[in-house]
Formats: sequence, C-alpha cells, structure tokens
Amino acid sequence: MDKKEISKIYLYSVIIEPCEEGGYFAYCPSLQGCHAEGDIYAEVIENIENVIKEHIKVRKEHNEFVPEITVKEKELVNINLPILVRN
Repeated sequence: MDKKEISKIYLYSVIIEPCEEGGYFAYCPSLQGCHAEGDIYAEVIENIENVIKEHIKVRKEHNEFVPEITVKEKELVNINLPILVRN
C-alpha cells in the first residue's frame, strides 16, 4: 500500500479466542458485528482485519458514525503483536 493512500491509522481492540472444534474466533467489541474465524492465529488476524476494513467502508458509504482511535503520522504507537514461535 502506498503511503499516500493512508490518511488515518485506526486502532481497535480485538479479542481472539480458541474454538472448541479447533481454530480461532476473533471479534472487535468496538464495532458491532465484526467477527471472523481462522484455523491459525495469522489467518484469524488477517480475516478480522479484512472484516473491520469492510465494516468501516460500509459505514462511511452510509455516512454512519465510525468509532475510532486514530494515530497521526510519525506518532508513537504501542501495540501488542501476536507472534507465533514454534518449539
């Protein structure tokens, strides 16, 4: 993605839970209806990111409120990034 295309960076809390049948379930409490599944962490993270992006796009198209915590360019950002390391 070209830097010029990014106007804002949104930060949303996402909860990831293991599923009894295997895989993972992720949801974003700030954005009602945003949830996704995946077989592995990387997949569920990618899926929930795509769901959130589409959710925001639809809300903007309908001029609906988008709850957001934004980050300005070159601002310090502190996030927790899940890294899967196999033994």
